[in-house]
Amino acid sequence: MTDKQSIAYQDAMTACALIEAQGMTAQNMQRQQLGQSMAYVYVDFYNLIDKYGIHHNAIITNLTGG
Repeated sequence: MTDKQSIAYQDAMTACALIEAQGMTAQNMQRQQLGQSMAYVYVDFYNLIDKYGIHHNAIITNLTGG
């Protein structure tokens, strides 16, 4: 994979994580309006970093081809 391809891939994974986080936030807001407990808590949002490989080590590995 070229450097540009690696960066594009990382950008796509970041976009996926953001889209999923926005959906999770919307679900929590809806549940809050209904007086229900939150569907997603801090750890659920934090786990998106691993799910989409957007933590520091994954990014460095992706960019260095390791």
